[in-house]
Order: sequence, then C-alpha cells, then structure tokens
Amino acid sequence: MSLRWKHWLLITLSCLGLMAAPTAHSAPSATLLIYADALDGGWANWSWDTTVNFDNTAPVHAGNRSIAVTFTAAWAGVYLHANAPINLSAYETLRFWAHGGSSGQRAITIVANGNDAAVFTLSAPASTWTQFDVPLSALGSPATLSDLYWQDNSGGAQPTFYLDDVQLIGSGPEPGNTIALSVNAQADMHPINPDIYGLNFADEALAAELNLPVRRWGGNSTTRYNWQSNLSNTGSDWYFENIPQDGGTSANGSTTDLFVEQDRRTGTQTILTVPLIGWVAKSSSPRQHPYACGFKVSVYGPQITPPDQPWLAPVDPWDTDCGTGVNAGGDIAGNNPLDTSTAISPTFVAQWVAHLIGRYGTAANGGVKFYNLDNEPMLWNSTHRDVHPAPATYDELRNQTYQYAAAIKAADPSALTLGPVLWGWCAYFHSARDGCTPGLDYSSHNNTYFVPWYLQQLAAYQQQHGTRILDYLDLHYYPQANGVSLSSAGNAATQALRLRSTRSLWDTGYADESWISDGGDVAVQLIPRMKEWVAANYPGTKLAITEYNWGALDHINGAVTQADVLGIFGRQGLDLATLWSPPDATEPGAFAFRMYRNYDGADHAFGETSVRAVSADQDRLAIYAAKRGADNALTLMIINKSLTQPLTSTVTISGYVPFAAAPVYRYSAANLTAILRGADQSIGPGTGGAAAAFSATFPPSSITLIELRPNVPLDQHVWLPLVWKQ
Repeated sequence: MSLRWKHWLLITLSCLGLMAAPTAHSAPSATLLIYADALDGGWANWSWDTTVNFDNTAPVHAGNRSIAVTFTAAWAGVYLHANAPINLSAYETLRFWAHGGSSGQRAITIVANGNDAAVFTLSAPASTWTQFDVPLSALGSPATLSDLYWQDNSGGAQPTFYLDDVQLIGSGPEPGNTIALSVNAQADMHPINPDIYGLNFADEALAAELNLPVRRWGGNSTTRYNWQSNLSNTGSDWYFENIPQDGGTSANGSTTDLFVEQDRRTGTQTILTVPLIGWVAKSSSPRQHPYACGFKVSVYGPQITPPDQPWLAPVDPWDTDCGTGVNAGGDIAGNNPLDTSTAISPTFVAQWVAHLIGRYGTAANGGVKFYNLDNEPMLWNSTHRDVHPAPATYDELRNQTYQYAAAIKAADPSALTLGPVLWGWCAYFHSARDGCTPGLDYSSHNNTYFVPWYLQQLAAYQQQHGTRILDYLDLHYYPQANGVSLSSAGNAATQALRLRSTRSLWDTGYADESWISDGGDVAVQLIPRMKEWVAANYPGTKLAITEYNWGALDHINGAVTQADVLGIFGRQGLDLATLWSPPDATEPGAFAFRMYRNYDGADHAFGETSVRAVSADQDRLAIYAAKRGADNALTLMIINKSLTQPLTSTVTISGYVPFAAAPVYRYSAANLTAILRGADQSIGPGTGGAAAAFSATFPPSSITLIELRPNVPLDQHVWLPLVWKQ
C-alpha cells in the first residue's frame, strides 16, 4: 500500500468515526485495608471513653461486620494504633464509610498521629451510610501513620454510630472499584426547559456567551423600587436608604429599562420583580448624599450594630445620620414610613407594565415575559421593617397576590407571574406571623401548610374568575448545611458536604445535614415536594427557583457542585431557575454553565431532551444525559465528585447507536481557565442488549461532556475533498 493511499485511508476512517485515539488509563492505586469485617492484625484498639464493637452485625456497609461506636463522655475517641508506622508515600486519602445511627447526626473530628493542628471534621448523617474521603493533606500530610482516631466533636456523649471499610487509598484509580454508568436514550424522555440555566444580574458579555435564556432582576432592594423616579430602598441590607439607580431620573431610561434592553440584545427573557408590599421609595428623595433613610440618628437616637449583621457599623460611614434601626433595646419601633416611602396600590404596578409594553411590547411580542410577585415577603418584617413591621400572614399574601397579579394580567394577559417567592424552608410551611412552627395562622387555616394553602387559594381564584393569575410556584432555596451556601470552598469536609447536599433537591432518602433535621431526620426533596404540592393543589402550575446558591463559585468545588445542580434541575423537570450572585466570567462557577450552554465556544449545548442516565454511585460519579434535536447527538455529562480520586467507569449505551469515536470536553482543576478538548473517546459494541459501551477514567473534581453522534450510514455521509501533499 502506498504512503499516499495509507494517508487517504486514515483520513477517511477518521472522518467516518471508525478510528479513534486510544484512551489513556492511570496506573492502579495502592490500597491498604485497616478495617474490613475485622481490624487488620497490624492495628490495635487504644480507644478511650468509648464503647467499641468490632463485630457489629447491623448495620453494615459491606461484608458482614462493622464497627459500632458509642462515645460515653465528652471528647471520647475511637483510637486505632498501628503496631509499626506505615509509610504513606504511596497513599493520598483515608477512606471510610460512616452511619450516623438511628437519628440526628454525629459530630466527629479525625486526627492523625495526635496532630491537633490539622484535623478533619465531619457530620455523619443518620439512617444512611456515607462515604468520606479525607485527603491526607487535610491531616497535616504525615509521612508515616502510627495513630488514627475519630474523636467526639460535640462536647458530650453521643449515641451509637458505625464505621466500616476503613482504608488508605493511593493516587490512581482503584483496581476493581469502577462505578458502572448506564444510559438508555429511549427511556424517561422529557424536555429540559432551557430556563433552568438562568442567572440573576449577569453581565452582558457572559449572558451573550452562554446564550443566557433568562435573567432576573430581583433581591431585597427591588421590593420598594419606584419605577417612576428610578429610586430603590435598600432595607436592612444597608441602613434603609433610598438610593438612585443607574440610568435616568424618570421612567424612561431607568435601570429596569436598561436591564430589559440588555436582555433584548442577548436574546434573553427578563424577570422583573414588582412590589406587593404596598410601599416604594418616595420620588422626592435626595439623589445625592445625604440620602433619605428609615432611621435617622437625629430623629431616633443612637444606634448599634445589629447582632445578626456584625458587618454593619452603627451608622452608614458615608451618611452618618442613617442608622441600622437597632438600639440597645432592640429593633426601633414606631418610626414613620413616610420618612422614605410612599404608599402604592395595584394601579402603580399596572402603570409600570403599561410603560414596559409601550417601550418593548407585550410579553407575547417580545416584551417582558416574567414578573416576580415581590421578593421574600415572609421577611418583610425584617428586611423592610421600617414600612412593614408586622409579620406577613397567610391572608395578606393571598390578598396582595389577588390584587397585584390580577393587575399584571389585566395589563398584559400574555405575561407570566411567579410567586410567592419565599425565602426558604420555614416559609414554605409557615407564615412570618407563626415563625418556623405551627401557630395561630396555621391553625386558623385548617391546619394547612402555607404553600399548599396558597396554591389552593390561587386555584379558587381561577375557578371563580376564569383567569390564571399565578403561572409559577417560585421558592428560593439556600442549602442550610454549615459553610455551604454563599460561602467559600472551606476545608475538605465542607467541600464533601457541599457535594452531598445537592441530594436535598431530589432524594427522598437523604436526611438534610443541617438544623432542618434537628428535630429528627428530614428529607427536603425540594423538587419532588414542589411537584406534589402543585399536583394536589393547583395542577398546571410550573416550578421555579429564582434564587439558589451552593457557594464556592470561585473554586473548582463550587463549579463541580453547580454542574451537578444544573444536571439535577434538568433530570427532575424543574421549569425555571436563576442562580443568585452569579460568578464572574473567569471564575470556575461560570464554566459549569458553559459546560451546559456553550462547551466548545461554538454554541453547542447539552441536549434539550433528558433521557435515563443511572450511576451505581451518584454521590461519587454523577451522570446526566440528553438528546440534542439539531443533530441528534446524545450528550453525556459525567461529574466526578471525589475530591482526590480518579474514578473509572464502564458506560453502557442503550437505545442509541453512536459513531465509534466521541468528542470529549472537560473542565477540571488541571486548568481552571478553560474547557479543554481531549482525545476522542473510543466507543465499542455493547453486550447484554446494550448498543454500545466504553470505559473511561474521570479525574477528581471534574466535569466531562461526551458528545455521542449518531452512526449515520455511509450513503448519508458528506464526502469532503482532500488536500494532497507531495
């Protein structure tokens, strides 16, 4: 065969997808078992103030035995001593499984060689086995290991919990520890609404790059926005001040007009927040310092830093007559709302919608599509207590929704409304009047939790008036586990917790690792819960989460978590979501969105039809899959949530016959500035009914998109001319 013919054949096979680059695999890692059904003979039990049973038979994670541990005093410890020091040069991670017992959570600190300066803290959830991977670097990077203990971190005795499968793991993928992944492209098919990839206040360049589907103008300061004079009140976030916004001093060219105009340039739908509170910043307010404010020191006396806002000085450093609204006796009461604000009615909002229609058309004709019915009203008595000191009630929110949502629909019947825009867990169930437990408001409304009752009232309105005035059930969600939401990456334990806590969006068996479970194990299962409430009380209402945040968006841990969240939104059938406090374009969190919206810089996106994708261990290696209509590609998003371990998987594909090679795109700690195109993944034939299969290794803390393309018959290929070289 001539060199020229060989060159032609290689090009042809490559174009057909019949030839692929080989897949490199890391060398297997070393594994040293410390406990697996029994304590290894090289270790001794030196525990103190602890009852330890190394032959416990239930529960067990694997095999037939586990370690049952009961701390009988404060700072007790399970102490394992190595008879001879272990050289750790071949190991990177301490891995074990923990079960928190029958209820609550166990607070534990792990220490190596007595080094209290470098410890790993964790909470072991009840009723389930949880894998913990502890980087040895978190334990001070010891060269050898002689002593290892799990110590009480609660300051008291703790009920029985369990440990199992304790081992040291090396740096490569573990032999025999592959995680099976499977995809069935013909099962569980449903559309993925692109609106789940939304952001609050994204800048224009990032919005354009992401082909951003929806952008929200919201937050506390929007509750009292005056569209006529382009003024907003900051509420308790910043001294209850009326602040002029970007843009002009009147309706035309206001900050919200500019917001809408940016969205029109990037092809993005707009969510605007409209006030239901009954007050907005008064138009006569000064537009320069000193600003109008709710609690002037000259009127209400000396003020202090609020105990729950330690970052605020007693007065605004730039307007020293504006105070926090808190004095030595607590929140100042009896102030005059007219100091900052003017009362409004639904007509005020209807006129705003009319103004927007005049400039941009109706929602049906390219104007503002979405209207949020205010922002977190169950916190009005805190964030906007200068005008609304009384806690909101069931009836108030229903009545305000009836009036203001009806006014929006009358002004633009094609617009869509989202409510009640609640801040979080307590508000889903209870009014601000009741707090976070059943009270008079609950009992006087037939012992019905707030969200189900609210949906019932909106269904009754539609039945009576023939008009749907609520289109989306909108709940905010900030995971409540310590150190997760709106926080930096934290230590390895916090990073692992952040990754686990995404289960609160969907998993009915996941006991929330926060105060939510203080009274007993509680599964938030937010999206299934929202679906159940809608199905039972107001069918046809869509689901929105217009604020959420898992933190660490400036870190690979936050990017991996965010990618997992976006995958969950699509798989679970959420209709709309907008991340609060979006990342800068150069931060890792932005790359999580790029992986779904524009992973190759050429506007190719994750598919829009979700299909079945199953992982044998979703906590460690998550998978999401979707078909893309434009080219019939099957896109796989595979997320290694392990902090330290590469994970190897055999992926089986059913219901779809792909080319023999698939492009691979990856974002990982190896390069935090770009999504990298890797060598094509070789795809082979499947077995046992699967159409295809492949094996691959995924780096720790990585997001990988594999683009499977259909195996088109030869007579349907487009043949391209070749350029010959002599």
